[in-house]
Amino acid sequence: MSVLEMKVPSPGESITEVEIATWLVEDGDYVEKDQPIAEVDSDKATLELPAEESGIITLKAEEGDAVAVGEVVCLIDTSASKPEGGDSSTEEKPTKEAPTQEHKVSPAVEKKDTYASGVASPAAKKVLAEKGIEASTVKGTGKDGRITKDDAVKAVPSMGTQPANGTRGTERKKMSMLRRKVAERLVAVKSETAMLTTFNEVNMQPIFDLRSQYKEDFKAKHGVGLGFMSFFTLAVVRALKMYPDVNSMIDGDYQVKHDFQDISIAVSGPKGLMVPVIRNAEDLSFRGVESEVKRLALRARDGQITIDEMTGGTFTITNGGVFGSMLSTPIINPPQSAILGMHNIVERPIAVDGGVTIAPIMYVALSYDHRIIDGRESVGFLVAIKEALENPVELLMDNNPTKALEM
Repeated sequence: MSVLEMKVPSPGESITEVEIATWLVEDGDYVEKDQPIAEVDSDKATLELPAEESGIITLKAEEGDAVAVGEVVCLIDTSASKPEGGDSSTEEKPTKEAPTQEHKVSPAVEKKDTYASGVASPAAKKVLAEKGIEASTVKGTGKDGRITKDDAVKAVPSMGTQPANGTRGTERKKMSMLRRKVAERLVAVKSETAMLTTFNEVNMQPIFDLRSQYKEDFKAKHGVGLGFMSFFTLAVVRALKMYPDVNSMIDGDYQVKHDFQDISIAVSGPKGLMVPVIRNAEDLSFRGVESEVKRLALRARDGQITIDEMTGGTFTITNGGVFGSMLSTPIINPPQSAILGMHNIVERPIAVDGGVTIAPIMYVALSYDHRIIDGRESVGFLVAIKEALENPVELLMDNNPTKALEM
């Protein structure tokens, strides 16, 4: 018998362990080479683990286990032949029938249900106190109904008196390593930075007019649509050059400034929020930005995004407007020092030349680390973005939109 030990490959630099999110096969299945056998979570992404060879698989880790990079997670018997009739991983497996004979407990030896008395272990009491749960509402699984620490951890606060009709199900599911890492980073940002947010509004009519005039030719020529992201990305690049402190980060007692603009864009993927990076956005045209945004969004949607494509970035743009958000205070993507939030576009009355007109308005928000970016820079940066978006022909297209959109 020839057995292959499958070890956890390194998903990227600085990642030392992953978590088995889901086994896509069962113990004893026959697997084909390169067949996805598991989904593994790192603190940056969810990746598929393909079989290195064909054969019968033996699982060595459970779902939810954290395993170190290089650790054996399964064995593959490469000498095993493929079962006749197809892949054993797709065959219907017999189910065990439940015993039909009821086990009756003699009244003389039946244990009294004492959980209502709220007898809890010291560790359980501490956990319940932190959750604000009365011990008398928890059913214990320990000896004589004693509430154990595990009972306390699994206990959920009361959701009120249950109505006579209707269902009130509750599901307890462990968060993925990616989601736990995101939560940890977001809490750290709020507690470790002096985050502040400034707001402004943008009249999007000039961009609407440009898109109406050029979007058909742009798509026919380049194979991608002329969206809002290219205008915002190039407006951000211009503003970062004007206010380099916004394109910097803190490293201990030092401020690190960048002479390039790697723009992170927040996109929604099947496994949650991902932030791939547009490298050297300062060298890209409208076509270049739109092509890169489309490429990264498709890879994120299809679960093909790599750790390298999400590593780095000097500034982030997030667009909550696609989900209908009117206004928000985005949280900085560390170790960056600022993030721009786009929102939905709504027709609103505005004052123009002493009169009132209706225009498509977007609220924009800049969250920044006040330890390194002063109010003058933050407000000036957002005003620079507003100016570029309201006068894109002059400030983003060098007064030649046809040439700018042909590149």
